[in-house]
Amino acid sequence: MTVSSALRVERARMYDELLAEHTIMRRGAALVAVSFANLADGQPVDVRTLVSTSRWLIEYVRSHHGSEDKQLWPALSDLFPAAVAELDRMIVEHQALDAELHTLARAVDAIDAREITGGRDEVLVVVSEAAMSGLPSAQRVREILTRHFDEEEPVLLELFPQVPDSDLARVRKGIFHGGFRCSAHLVLGLMEDPDRIPGYAAVLSAFPASVRWLRPVLLARYRSTKKALAVSTYLDRI
Repeated sequence: MTVSSALRVERARMYDELLAEHTIMRRGAALVAVSFANLADGQPVDVRTLVSTSRWLIEYVRSHHGSEDKQLWPALSDLFPAAVAELDRMIVEHQALDAELHTLARAVDAIDAREITGGRDEVLVVVSEAAMSGLPSAQRVREILTRHFDEEEPVLLELFPQVPDSDLARVRKGIFHGGFRCSAHLVLGLMEDPDRIPGYAAVLSAFPASVRWLRPVLLARYRSTKKALAVSTYLDRI
């Protein structure tokens, strides 16, 4: 492959990788928010699974936005000074999201710290408190993420084609942060539920070979996780 063709491939993958990251987080936020709502509604949600899935989402979003703030936004600000004001607004939105993630993390930690040692009535009280403590924050995280991505994606869709070839690698490094290294079953499952993300094959090729080989097993684990969260609908439809 020539240098020019390799750069064309990299440029084509860049926006697909951005959408992959955003889709994983959109669907992950929906998964957590709907599971909290189901718990509040008295459905049989496995609380431990909800705690671990919520913690994964929190860390995934923090890692992605940390990578953007440290690498992507500074690179784009250097290349496109006229867009700095728009990009600065995105960073402010990241700060608002970080505050809400912190609130959700506190609620999840409080749920995890509760020990249920009594009878059925105590169990019901504890589960109800858990649902009500986490539900508002989970819903707000989902709302903020959705609004933020809806605003961010058109800006980046306009800027990405203008990135000079010499800066493609630097810009792309701030997009695809490698979240597959943790809870690969959630990442792979959310890339396919309810349908595969754009550029699925190219994005999947960036995963370690061991993850690709174990894909059927990991997808089965994702389906089990979703069942434990009492979520039966497709995530793009809720």
